[in-house]
Amino acid sequence: MMEANWGGLLIEATTWFVFCYFIALNGGYLMLNALALRALRIKGQELFMAELPRAWSGLEPPVSILVPAYNEEATIAASVRSMLQLSYAEFEIIVVNDGSKDDTLGVLQREFALLPFPEAYRRQIPTAEVRQVYRSTRYPNVRVIDKLNGGKADSLNAAINVARYPLVCGVDADSILQRDSLAKVTEPFLRDPSVVAAGGTVRVANGCTVSGGFLTSVGLPKNIWALFQVVEYLRAFLFGRLGWSGMNGMLIISGAFGVFRKDTVVEVGGYRRDTIGEDMELVVRMHRVLRARRQPYRIEFVPDPVCWTEAPEDYRTLKNQRVRWQRGLAESLNANWGLVFSRNGGVPGWVAFPFMLLFEWLGPVMELGGYAFMLWAYFAGAISWEAFGAFLFVAIGLGILLSSSGLLLEEMSFHIYPRGKQLLMLGVVVVLENFGYRQLNSVWRLTGLYRWAMQKEATWGAMRRKGTWQSGAGQ
Repeated sequence: MMEANWGGLLIEATTWFVFCYFIALNGGYLMLNALALRALRIKGQELFMAELPRAWSGLEPPVSILVPAYNEEATIAASVRSMLQLSYAEFEIIVVNDGSKDDTLGVLQREFALLPFPEAYRRQIPTAEVRQVYRSTRYPNVRVIDKLNGGKADSLNAAINVARYPLVCGVDADSILQRDSLAKVTEPFLRDPSVVAAGGTVRVANGCTVSGGFLTSVGLPKNIWALFQVVEYLRAFLFGRLGWSGMNGMLIISGAFGVFRKDTVVEVGGYRRDTIGEDMELVVRMHRVLRARRQPYRIEFVPDPVCWTEAPEDYRTLKNQRVRWQRGLAESLNANWGLVFSRNGGVPGWVAFPFMLLFEWLGPVMELGGYAFMLWAYFAGAISWEAFGAFLFVAIGLGILLSSSGLLLEEMSFHIYPRGKQLLMLGVVVVLENFGYRQLNSVWRLTGLYRWAMQKEATWGAMRRKGTWQSGAGQ
């Protein structure tokens, strides 16, 4: 009898723990949603003044755009051409060919008429051997570094060494920027001299049309994997990072589109080469180091500068990407324990870091464990249908609400997808992703967490680029 009582109490306690975890998880994201909505309202008020001439127009600080490229022959030319069309006073483009095995360097040589350019520069951050630096004879602000393979972080460090300007902007080689993206993402640096980093919104380019390196029409992908990612990106950027930004607690700037003060990046040691989550690790380390120094700073997210990127369209590539992301998250947090609950940690150390630890790092363990326990308890008759139904509402119903709110924020603020048919399709995907896809994502994340815990060798692997959303790349 005593054992039965203890067993019942254990099941009841576990049930309540699972309920509380999922409520805290979704409640936390709903809070971020509310903060994002407030930030978008303020942003909407600023847009009324956007058409007026700006006092700093033409005086923006020059920017070095860093483009690490590994086996990117399908998209690299269009990406660089889109960057050349940016509406910005002064910038340079530094493409880093990181020992590609395909014809990435050959494409760059043909498209931009490269010639070797002997150049002296200060090697402030150690990198793999640089074989040659090229300069375009058609575009004086385009340079290409050809180096031995060392990974994305190593490529970014090599580009920082060569960069001539005070701001550096990391952009993925498969990305397409809108013409005003760079001008908008650098506005925080003009508004507040304490800003050390700023990130923009990344959206899925699959289904869109790019001609001559310029986005000509916005569309939705036909591939179901890419469609799920459209909703994911809306949710992650519009209320995830925007919510944290208002509290100066944002712990990640996407490697696909982020601007940093070069001197700050060099001071904290550049990108770490022994992690596959170099973008997040750098931001968390900047928080840790600058907080320890008690140096005033801000790291901001700007919602309207858009970078379009190609999303994986096959199961294997998508799985490998999410496994890498989770491992990168674990590596980033583990390398910066000095931030959490530190004396000067502020919001990053006392709120954002614990949140990421509980709901992102340990999230897959808790979520999959919660699903498994509740299913077992229901079919074993340990809990009632009412309790199981309440769990499904908290776990899945609130998930649908969160995804729907991301879509609503997008429609209210930027209206990127103007057609009713597109919004209807996204509305359907918002519901469908909660029945299988999000749970599958948790399985992939758990795999990444396991590989990190077991210290298995981590590699970026190869991203299968199709480039079908491009046309006229050679124009």
